[in-house]
Amino acid sequence: MECPKCRKVTLSDGVLDDQFAVKYCQECKGTWIPASEYEAWQARQPYNPAIPEALSRTINVDFVQSPFDTKAALCPECQRYLSRAKVNLKTPFYVERCMHCRGIWCDYGEWDKQEKLGLHTTIEQLFSNEWQTRVREQQFSEQERQATIEKLGSELAARVFELAEALEKHPNGDFGVAYLMRRVSVNIQPKDAKGRE
Repeated sequence: MECPKCRKVTLSDGVLDDQFAVKYCQECKGTWIPASEYEAWQARQPYNPAIPEALSRTINVDFVQSPFDTKAALCPECQRYLSRAKVNLKTPFYVERCMHCRGIWCDYGEWDKQEKLGLHTTIEQLFSNEWQTRVREQQFSEQERQATIEKLGSELAARVFELAEALEKHPNGDFGVAYLMRRVSVNIQPKDAKGRE
C-alpha cells in the first residue's frame, strides 16, 4: 500500500493515539485510517456531533498546514480519488476520505487538530452537504461581523450586535428594525457620482 501523497513510499503499520491500527508514511508523516478500524473505534465513542457554529470560537486558531494538503490523491486501498472536506480555520485544511471504501487520510497534524476541535469522532459529517453549507454560512457571518467592527468601530459595533440579538428575540423585533432603517436612511445624505455629499 503506497502513500497517496508521496506515491512511491510504502505505508508502514502504526497505531493512532494507542486506540486503533493505521498506516503511516515515514516521509510526509501522513496517516491512512482504514474504515474498519475507524468505525470500530467510533462505535465505542459517545455520540457527540460537532456544530459548525461552535467553530466560530476557534476559527482564528493558527494551524501549520501540511505542504501536501493541497495535493490531490488516490485512495491507497482502491485507487479512487479521495474526496476533500474543508475545515475552516484561520489557516484552513482539508480532511480527505474515500467515498468508496470509506478510509480516511490525514496529512501531518490534521488528526490532532480535529481532536482539539471535536471533529474526530464524526468525520463523516464534514462531507455532508448540510455541514458544508452551514460552515459557509458561518464563515460569511463572521466576515460580516468583522466588516461591521471595521466600519463602526468596536464600541458601536458591540452595541449594534447587542441590539440585533435583542430584536431577533423580540416578537415585534421587525418593527424595531423598520424604525431604525427609517431613522438611518433619512439622515444619510445622497452622494454624487464623485462621492461628495
